[in-house]
Amino acid sequence: MVAGSQPVLLFACEGVDTSAWRDALKAALSSVELWVWPDAPDADAVVFGMAWGNPPGFWRSFPNLQAIFSLGAGVDGLLADATLPAVPIVRMVDPSLADGMVEFVVMRTLHHHRLVHVYEQQQANATWRPLRPPRIGRRRVGVMGLGELGGRCARALADLGFQVRGWSRRPKALEGVETFHGPAGLPAFADGCEILVCVLPLTSETEGILNAQLFARLAPGACLIQAGRGAHLVEADLLDALASGRIAAATLDVFRSEPLPPEHAFWRHPGVRVIPHAAAFTYPETAAEVVAANLGRLLRGEPVADIVDPQAGY
Repeated sequence: MVAGSQPVLLFACEGVDTSAWRDALKAALSSVELWVWPDAPDADAVVFGMAWGNPPGFWRSFPNLQAIFSLGAGVDGLLADATLPAVPIVRMVDPSLADGMVEFVVMRTLHHHRLVHVYEQQQANATWRPLRPPRIGRRRVGVMGLGELGGRCARALADLGFQVRGWSRRPKALEGVETFHGPAGLPAFADGCEILVCVLPLTSETEGILNAQLFARLAPGACLIQAGRGAHLVEADLLDALASGRIAAATLDVFRSEPLPPEHAFWRHPGVRVIPHAAAFTYPETAAEVVAANLGRLLRGEPVADIVDPQAGY
């Protein structure tokens, strides 16, 4: 295959259903030609890339690259590549991805609010003891990250009636959510939280943010829902907090090493639920429309939605 008169988009994403993406992108795209890696016979013809899980140095092989589209919401893997060309990176803001994250966070928040994690341990010991949770309006839930995903999660929890706080890097206002921002606002945000939800992007400022110092500010017996990035969590600090009872239970969807090694303590810990990075998915049929819309803006010279700020890390 050689390039025709249209610019070429190279789909080079590891670990995904390539056929589903090929079909969805071909149906959505009208102004670019689609190539699917490793079918890329002319590196000079590639103008746009769609990336996920590429090895360092992969994208420097395409000298005429003008923009890279991330398959997922997170771009820390791309930004970690020191050889990445200095072109705009467009993160994925797909309505189906956001819907999935809201479903997951609401599901696990209700799980912990209704003390199902305690009932699971009672069942293991054949213990019959009904437990009365606090009224939903008295349950303090904190959401770390108020971007496209976290903002929707916080609003959904507030709509259910939870007492919701939100924390972000910069000031944000959300209806029904008490907001805090920056390092100075983090202690007050965390104080007394009973369920802590993390959907932050990974940056130099947020790496290791889920640590002993933060856990010490939560309500005794708090629960953690970690759906951000694995490097947010200091794993040893979580294990210590679980052992002391400071944290009663944790739902973990992301890990520093993925797949989680079979020998890892999280697999067998009674207070931990391991989810295999499955909180939310990007669906080709909706995400392809998002990519097509942004490609159209690029080709027309219009402002593009969701350009990544490399300095901020998202």
